[in-house]
Amino acid sequence: MALWNRLRESTQTMQTQLLSKKNELTSGAFRDASMAMCALVAAADGSVDAAERQRTASLIMGNEVLQNFPADDLQRRFNDYVAKLTADFDFGKVAVLQDIGKVKKKPAEARAVIQIGIVIGGADGDFDAAEKAVVREACFAVGLPPAEFEL
Repeated sequence: MALWNRLRESTQTMQTQLLSKKNELTSGAFRDASMAMCALVAAADGSVDAAERQRTASLIMGNEVLQNFPADDLQRRFNDYVAKLTADFDFGKVAVLQDIGKVKKKPAEARAVIQIGIVIGGADGDFDAAEKAVVREACFAVGLPPAEFEL
């Protein structure tokens, strides 16, 4: 139970940090990188079932930071990234990580994208090894050390 409490506290802290930067996180690159990250975490095990897609979509729509963008636009982008990943995970992952990497020059956006990935990954109480691995890869794509996020 202690691990679950620590994960929940960590995701709550990250969500609070994201909210404090909400007004700075309005670029198209941030929007795209965030949806790419959400899709990457959802597909971390190589597939995305309907329940997982719905749960992730609900988390996206409920995230106050992402409310800077139209919900239908976010949903379309998320679905496009999921389609790339489910068609061919390895090839799709390369394309998705390239889009995530587009926020590399803006450290606040880069950190926020990684934090969104961790929040999405930990939302079900189990930030599993596959989810951690793709978030770690995203850290490298945006030039941040995974250790900063305890990955």
